[in-house]
Amino acid sequence: MFAQSTLDTRLRPFEAVKAVRRLMANPDATEEVFVILRAMRGRSGIALFRRFTQSPMGARILRDRRSLIAALSDTATLAALPEGSLGREYHRFMASENLSAEGLVAPSQAYRDDVVSGDVALFRDRMRDMHDLTHTLTGYGRDPLGELSLLAFMYPHTGNLGMALIVLMGFGRLESWAARKSVIEAWRHGRKARWFADLDWEAMLPEPLDVLRSRVGVRAPAHYQAVMT
Repeated sequence: MFAQSTLDTRLRPFEAVKAVRRLMANPDATEEVFVILRAMRGRSGIALFRRFTQSPMGARILRDRRSLIAALSDTATLAALPEGSLGREYHRFMASENLSAEGLVAPSQAYRDDVVSGDVALFRDRMRDMHDLTHTLTGYGRDPLGELSLLAFMYPHTGNLGMALIVLMGFGRLESWAARKSVIEAWRHGRKARWFADLDWEAMLPEPLDVLRSRVGVRAPAHYQAVMT
């Protein structure tokens, strides 16, 4: 599959550091996140995709040509799901933050120069589109500490050094030890949780959020919650 793809796997730390600084100056500049991830992905994306294809669920998702964004854009169906379900809580989260499922499509154009196969493109889109679902599943908000903690949580799931770079540079800017403990806790929790990349998100949408968290090993973000209360 990668024979049909042309990926730049060189690490470009100087480009990434500049983008992190721009992101720190303007946390709403989501496009910088994708610049950082592309600059520091190395071969992590290839390893991630291969693991996905070797998973029974990953292979099924590719075979079925699944579009996660289609399910997440159906706001009427999400709003009608049971109270406390992943899909209902995701819908509430997106509405409260004035977000849409399509909101990350334009910022992700940092990848536009990559020539990739259809399967790789589908996988990459799925990883992008599940981002706000991971907010809902883990319990981390879209505030700066929540975003930083979520990146720390997700780093063990992706291996992308760009995530680690954002976390490390952001960690040094945190003003309290309580906030730093949130990031450390998130990284530890991410290491212990089930791998997220091949989750059947579509089937999980109607399921109770607390049951899902137990099943995939997501622990309560106690230090984050303490900071935010």
